[in-house]
Amino acid sequence: MKFLDQAKIYVRAGNGGAGCVSFRREKFIEFGGPDGGDGGRGGDVIFECADGLNTLIDYRYQQHFKARTGVHGMGRNRTGAKGADVVLKLPAGTQVFAEDNETLLADITEVGKRIVFLRGGNGGFGNAHFTTSTNRAPRRANPGQEGEEMTIWLRLKLIADAGLVGLPNAGKSTFLASVSAAKPKIADYPFTTLHPGLGVVRIDDGEFVLADIPGLIEGAHEGSGLGDRFLGHVERCRVLLHLVDASGEHAGTDYRIVRQELEAYGHGLAEKPEIVALSKSDAVDAVTLAKQIERLKGAMRSYGPPLPDGEKRQPPTVLSSVARSNVTETLRRLRASIGSEKAAEENAASEPAGAWTP
Repeated sequence: MKFLDQAKIYVRAGNGGAGCVSFRREKFIEFGGPDGGDGGRGGDVIFECADGLNTLIDYRYQQHFKARTGVHGMGRNRTGAKGADVVLKLPAGTQVFAEDNETLLADITEVGKRIVFLRGGNGGFGNAHFTTSTNRAPRRANPGQEGEEMTIWLRLKLIADAGLVGLPNAGKSTFLASVSAAKPKIADYPFTTLHPGLGVVRIDDGEFVLADIPGLIEGAHEGSGLGDRFLGHVERCRVLLHLVDASGEHAGTDYRIVRQELEAYGHGLAEKPEIVALSKSDAVDAVTLAKQIERLKGAMRSYGPPLPDGEKRQPPTVLSSVARSNVTETLRRLRASIGSEKAAEENAASEPAGAWTP
């Protein structure tokens, strides 16, 4: 299945049905009176967060979605039926933006949750509704109201516990393949990874979801390379795993480039907890490895994320995904950091708004 994380679609709610002008015509009843029924309500446009979806490919070849019009009213005071709703099933993490692609209208994160996005028009009143003490035979009925319509953008941001960042060919896809059942494409040229990928990592007695995105290069926030479009997929991650290639020219420079791109992108990515790992340690000799570690430590002191008061910066982990060196230890650090972030979020959610703390 092709990965698609952005789509532009047109949605329209159904029009309301028209009211009916009708009069009773029964034998032996001299003055039957009006009996026109009301029109039915138009169908709604509903977004449903569906389980098992991780792409917007369903909206690549169909971009127009319209709910049905309500049934018109009928004689004998029969109200028209409501028009059929149109239900759009979206993967968890989908955001709905207005046509300007900037105004956020809805954020769909909980599986099974439904959002009535556009409501259908009300049905028109039949002539029975307009009967008064002085007008016993009204000959008017209302047309149904028009349904709402809108052109919107759907943008998917994958929901994962941890995200992989780094330059192209830093070993992100190899790491994901070695710790999960995911099967990303792996090759020895830049930008092998063209689309984000997800993998479920099981470590000890727990598990978490790890996201891999295409690599960043200098100037990604200005559109260089694949740009920073895919950074949205790690916005929801609690922890970042930053992989730096030990076989590169300068580990410190590689780290600085990615950190500056995260800061330029914004949205709180630069402040997220980060675990730094020097990957491909089996591809260099001991002297080069020691030199790269020192370069990376210096860059982390200058460009690393801010730390809470009293907390010391952890040294980079030296690992090899192919040789399985220090992979388990890295996963345990990731899981511990994810647990800490979850606990902090739960504590913040449990505190009442405006609570006083000494």
